[in-house]
Amino acid sequence: MGTSWSEFDIVCMMRALELAERGRGQVSPNPPVGCVLAQNGNIIAEGWHDHLGDLHAEQAAIADAEVRSAATEGCTAYVTLEPCNHFGRTPPCTQALLWAGVSEVVVATRDPNPTVRGEGIQVLLDAGITVREGLLEEEAQTQMQAFMHWCEYKRPLVTLKAAMDANGVVDGDSPGRFTSEESLDAAHRLRRQCDAILVGVNTIIRDNPTLDIRRVPLNRSSQPLRIVLDRTLRIPLDAKVLTDDEETVLVHIQPDSRGVALPAGDGGADLSALLDHLGDRGIQELLVEGGPIVWKHFLDEKLVDRAIIIQSSTTLGDGPNSGLAENNLSNSGLKLIGRTNWGGDTIALWSRPNLPWPAQDWP
Repeated sequence: MGTSWSEFDIVCMMRALELAERGRGQVSPNPPVGCVLAQNGNIIAEGWHDHLGDLHAEQAAIADAEVRSAATEGCTAYVTLEPCNHFGRTPPCTQALLWAGVSEVVVATRDPNPTVRGEGIQVLLDAGITVREGLLEEEAQTQMQAFMHWCEYKRPLVTLKAAMDANGVVDGDSPGRFTSEESLDAAHRLRRQCDAILVGVNTIIRDNPTLDIRRVPLNRSSQPLRIVLDRTLRIPLDAKVLTDDEETVLVHIQPDSRGVALPAGDGGADLSALLDHLGDRGIQELLVEGGPIVWKHFLDEKLVDRAIIIQSSTTLGDGPNSGLAENNLSNSGLKLIGRTNWGGDTIALWSRPNLPWPAQDWP
């Protein structure tokens, strides 16, 4: 028989999920987590993991209770992820809950991380604390899907983002930007929620981009790692991604002291080996930004988990085609899950059938 949840239980966990969203893009490689403390049918304190190195959600909620002068003895903690029981950047959350005198902990989902995996729950049970599991579990796992995926596969989720004109051209006779300001802002929000951005060397040679976050507040996020696929190291030495203060990784297939040498794949470095390498570095969200050759390789190897296709009403003239027709995306295992509009641009959202969209307003 499944656990019976009251309306108040559901309200509290929904609030915890809302709080967790505040940490998105700022806590990687940790997942976004929220916590609510309740007493006698009232929420008395709340917290979330705000940024890497900051208090975990349970600790933040307990600190909030102290600020509010709210007694935590005998309260119930609603937390979106199983509390940790190990020392990392912060002390164990289990010990914080014990110190606060919590009598019950309601957990949305267990932590698949090998350093936790049920140990946190067991410590609480051994201390005589009641633990209930599974409240809004699916919603919690969707919210922290990149973390869950990384724990299981040790690889990042791959999002392909592309912009094209009305005819599918990506770089024509008319120079300059052609998408809306709203689309540009959304693209930078997306960068802020990813750990790394990947392009091919042709994009660097043609556009000399910085591949950083500029149009939206960085807040407590870090600039993403930049990855350039450059099989024969043709990148200009004065490229912006090589001459600023942020980190760039060059991926090639020949021995060289620069970058990362990987086995050769179809037309370049072995992309599967690259995802394994990035997973080893703790990269959980990879954004593939360009260009058409790179998009094709990722799609042909069925390595794309989501795609955001921006199509402007502008016509660029003659130029390379994106190669992102609907049949190409479908053949790679993706399914069209929705369309939206950003400042007049048509946006198509694609995802693997078993992978829900991370959040309703993502990115």
